[in-house]
Amino acid sequence: MCGLIALIVSACYYRPLPLTGDTEAQREQDSLSCLEARAYAQNSNFEVLADTLWLHQLPFRDSIAVIQGDELVVAELAVHPDDAVDSVWVKVARDQETIGWIRERHLLHNIVPVDPISQCIHWFSRSHTLPFFLVLAVFFLWLAHRTYSRKPVKFLGLNDIDSVFPVTLSWLMAASATLYNSLQHFVPQTWERYYYAPTLNPFDVPFILGLFIVSVGLIVVFGIAMLDDLFHQTTLEVAAFYLLGLASFCILLYVFFTYVWVYLAYVCLVGYTLWCIRHLRLSHGYPYACGACGAKMRNKGICPHCGALNE
Repeated sequence: MCGLIALIVSACYYRPLPLTGDTEAQREQDSLSCLEARAYAQNSNFEVLADTLWLHQLPFRDSIAVIQGDELVVAELAVHPDDAVDSVWVKVARDQETIGWIRERHLLHNIVPVDPISQCIHWFSRSHTLPFFLVLAVFFLWLAHRTYSRKPVKFLGLNDIDSVFPVTLSWLMAASATLYNSLQHFVPQTWERYYYAPTLNPFDVPFILGLFIVSVGLIVVFGIAMLDDLFHQTTLEVAAFYLLGLASFCILLYVFFTYVWVYLAYVCLVGYTLWCIRHLRLSHGYPYACGACGAKMRNKGICPHCGALNE
C-alpha cells in the first residue's frame, strides 16, 4: 500500500512555474500558468461566508462590498510579483455591476464552493468537534445510568447483536479515516482539488481518492443495512443505546486513525482488521434458537431477547 501511495504522490505532484520577465506578454503567460496550477478554475462559483468582503476596482483602488450569502464567479486570475502580501489576485463578480479584484488568500479564507459536497466537507471540517463531544458525553452518561440500574448493555464486541454489519461498519470507518490521513499526508493538493471540484464518481479521480469515495459510500450502505438488522433484534430503547455506543466508537476510530502518524495508522489498521476477522468468525457460534421467539442463542438457558427459559 505504501508503494502505491508513493506512486500516486509522484504522479500528482506539480511544481508552479517560476515568474520571469516583466513584459506584458510574459505577465499574461504567468497568469495562465498560475490559473492552471490553482485547485479551482475560471468560472468557479463560490458563496461568501464573511459578513462583508471588499472587492477592489483596479487601478483606481475603489472598493465595492459583497455580503454573506452572495454568490461569486471567478472571472480572471493575475500575478503581481511586487505584492508582498499575496502575489495572486482573483477577479470575481457577483453580477455585471459588482465586479472587482481581491487577494487570493483573503478570498479563499472567506468563501465556500456552492457545490453541496464541498459545503458538507467545509461544515464538517469546521463544526464536527462539538457534536463529537456531545455524542460521547451522552453515551457515557447513559452507560453509567444503565450500569447503575443493572439494565442489559449491548455494545460492539460486548454482548453484541447477531449481525456482521456493526463490526464491518466500524472497520470501514477505520479504513476511511486511514485513507483520509494518507491523502492529507502524501497528496494534500489532490484533496484540495477535490474540494473545489467534487464528484461522486470514484473513477474520475486519482486512485487513492477513488478508494476513499467508495469507502464512504459503503459506510452509508452498511449503515442502512445495520439499522434494519438492529431494529429487528432489539427493543427501541436498547437499539437507541446500541446506536449511540456504535457512533461513539466510530468517532474514536475516526479521531485516532485521522490524527495519528500515518505509518502507525497502517499498522493499527492491520491489527484492527485481524480483530474484526476474529470477531466475525466467533459471531457465527449460535448453535441454539429460542423456542419462544426464535432468536439465536449461544447456550441453553434464559433467552437474552425475550427472557424465556430454554432447557
